[in-house]
Amino acid sequence: MPPAPSVSAVRLAVRRLLESERAAPYRGLPLVVACSGGPDSLALAAATTHVARHREVPVRGVVVDHGLQAGSDRVASGAAAQLAELGCSEVEVARVRPDGAGGTEAAARRARYEALRARRPAGSPVLLGHTLDDQAETVLLGLGRGSGARSLAGMRPLDGPWARPFLEVTRRTTEQACAELGLRPWRDPHNTDPAFTRVRLRNEVLPLLEEVLQGGVASALSRTAVQLREDADALDAVAADLRERVADAGGLDARSLAAHPPALRRRVLRDWLSDQGVPELSDAHLRASDALVGDWHGQGGHALPGNFELVRIRGTLLVECGGRGTDQRSSDG
Repeated sequence: MPPAPSVSAVRLAVRRLLESERAAPYRGLPLVVACSGGPDSLALAAATTHVARHREVPVRGVVVDHGLQAGSDRVASGAAAQLAELGCSEVEVARVRPDGAGGTEAAARRARYEALRARRPAGSPVLLGHTLDDQAETVLLGLGRGSGARSLAGMRPLDGPWARPFLEVTRRTTEQACAELGLRPWRDPHNTDPAFTRVRLRNEVLPLLEEVLQGGVASALSRTAVQLREDADALDAVAADLRERVADAGGLDARSLAAHPPALRRRVLRDWLSDQGVPELSDAHLRASDALVGDWHGQGGHALPGNFELVRIRGTLLVECGGRGTDQRSSDG
């Protein structure tokens, strides 16, 4: 008998991503599946092992135990056992201790990605179980925070080494696939805790939007992300070419850069400043930096995170650490 529609859907999603042109560098390499034990990642593991058998490539399953809840070790062991049953050639439980800035969610995310990166074979992709619903929530979060087009573009299906085959698959489909395959997903209590912003978006905001707009909101937000991502990719490509043309002795030619639209200038500045080691650039920092180009009237330099400063000297933008004095920084003679 043919597989159930939900099972076919998750298998097709994995196969399409792995057979896409952008995934060509990963062909023939082992695959890594990140699994929390929830329905999304279990369905992903099942689909990936099925596809991998036909491609004759091994699948390594990695379960990250954040240790944030009582009994998390038992949950991790249960997920690992199911990965082995599904046919993963290797299964590992990675125990991490989330800490650092940004709260519990951000710290757990950092620890999880570091653990996965450390456990993947060289060159291999890591498959993640983010769904269409997760994408919709990400777009809404970006919209509410005013994070700009890059944030609204959401998660990429393939952003090496991370691969997300399920961005067009609903959470409901992954749950149905688990049921059809006899898998035993774990239900994370954090996914129903209203203390987390994403949970309130999922359980309160999106259902209200679906009701008011008469359905299809999650799919519409996902399509919006695709459209914005295509636009952003095109602008980024133009900006990369522009950056090469305005490069000037370790800095940027501010006069040449000023002749271009702000959207391109800020993309050039963002990538260049990041390459100079400036951390955590906000939109406010980028706009203030761009004022040294598009609204130049002899002002001093602009302070940036990490004790850096962007200065304009004789028409060239330079990044300095600690500053060099107001008169020299504002010189454009």
